[in-house]
Amino acid sequence: MGATHTPLPSKLVIGFLARNAELINKLRPKLQSLYGEESSILEPFPFKFTNYYIEEIGNTPVRAFITYKTLIARETIVDIKLKTNEIELEFAKECGTEGLRPVNLDPGYMTLGQFFLATTKDQRQRVYMRNGIYVEPTLYFQDNHFHAFPWTYRDYQSEEYILFLESVRKELRKEI
Repeated sequence: MGATHTPLPSKLVIGFLARNAELINKLRPKLQSLYGEESSILEPFPFKFTNYYIEEIGNTPVRAFITYKTLIARETIVDIKLKTNEIELEFAKECGTEGLRPVNLDPGYMTLGQFFLATTKDQRQRVYMRNGIYVEPTLYFQDNHFHAFPWTYRDYQSEEYILFLESVRKELRKEI
């Protein structure tokens, strides 16, 4: 029988998909108050991977990623996803777009071996955690590089995302 142990802490990574960079900047203080000081930022850049979000976010969305200095226990991703969902709805109300999110928040966490995204949608590769939240292994680290699974979203397979996430992994490695 194997002995149980608490896994090493992980790095919180929040992806932002927004109508514009200004909306991301409006939300950053709120997230800092919850998750602490930011550590790495992939500044907003045009998101061109799918038209799925056009009705909610608009024709020219931008993507950004932010990580935080405070490491998290893996299981806290459920509470983080529930909170970011709440923030999305509150922010939509503030922006006068109730029912349509001007910003989509995608929290995930990184371990030394994988990157996981939290979601509310069930699929065969996703593991149910609790309270309607699932986690999906999105990338795995092997031979000094992140690699995609067959189900990994196309944007998470892009060189820009991979390079950023590999730099975050180096940061995590130093921190733990």
